[in-house]
Amino acid sequence: MSDPRIIHVQLDEQTILWRNADIEQERRIAIFDLIEDNFFKPLKPYPDDYAGPFRLSLAVFEGRLAITIAREDGTHLETLVLALGRFRRPIREYFAICDSYYQAIRKATAQEIETIDMARRGVHNEAAELLVERLQDKIEIDFPTARRLFTLICVLHIKG
Repeated sequence: MSDPRIIHVQLDEQTILWRNADIEQERRIAIFDLIEDNFFKPLKPYPDDYAGPFRLSLAVFEGRLAITIAREDGTHLETLVLALGRFRRPIREYFAICDSYYQAIRKATAQEIETIDMARRGVHNEAAELLVERLQDKIEIDFPTARRLFTLICVLHIKG
């Protein structure tokens, strides 16, 4: 029986070097939304035709994203390693726009906040499309899942 979805996400705590209340809130929302509604279907056949649900662990090391996929009971299935070079620019842009957004929330007009938020969504959408493209031969994911995973990839890149 197929159940292609994520039921748990763990971020490598040693990868996350710095956080603040805004970042923690983004992380919590992204994980909650991801668990509530996602489509995640690894394309590699697993023993006994296991097809979900999945537990994920995400970590960044040496410029690569490690996506560890496990069964519902935690039994390891595989670890995918994805080079993140093509994500450097979107991550940098996303951080810059998010910083502007958080500052604007505190002192800008509604129209200024809306403009910044539209730019933030645009960068986020482009990065999600890139993630879908980069995973296409390994994992089938939908667009909302890719957006939430990109948010978590950004959380793993925060240096303070």
